[in-house]
Amino acid sequence: MNDFSVTLELPHPPATLFRFLADPTNRPLWQGSLRGVTNVDRDEPQLGMQWRDVTKVGIKPWMEITELTPYRVLSETGTWRGVDGLLTLRFVKTQQGTRVTAEGRLIGHGPFALAAAVSGRWAPETIRKDLLRASEILGARDRTSPDVGPKEP
Repeated sequence: MNDFSVTLELPHPPATLFRFLADPTNRPLWQGSLRGVTNVDRDEPQLGMQWRDVTKVGIKPWMEITELTPYRVLSETGTWRGVDGLLTLRFVKTQQGTRVTAEGRLIGHGPFALAAAVSGRWAPETIRKDLLRASEILGARDRTSPDVGPKEP
């Protein structure tokens, strides 16, 4: 079992960042390991929403949103063969934008324990890069459209 945590300060309001990251159809834009997503079962992200990630190396975990507190917490689980992944993103408003903390765990069962352990070592840096990529995409959108995302509640 591998636990990890990454915290970044990003220059976007929590609502904008949360909505972008919570929508599974956006994932291939910012998650470097993904080729696409399939079987997204509802239009708007909501508790219990499920879909399948399709990675560039052919792994296809089944994903589910397990906690959704708008603009504050987004948690999901992913399951593929003998590996379970848990990820929670926490969003805190700052003067400059949002502090995002990603906390996760990879659990490998049986012959998949080694693969989960190796992936767990790469997870913090991979997630850091993915969140920075999401921030870059939102920054580019901000420059081309001044009214992106919902207003803060």
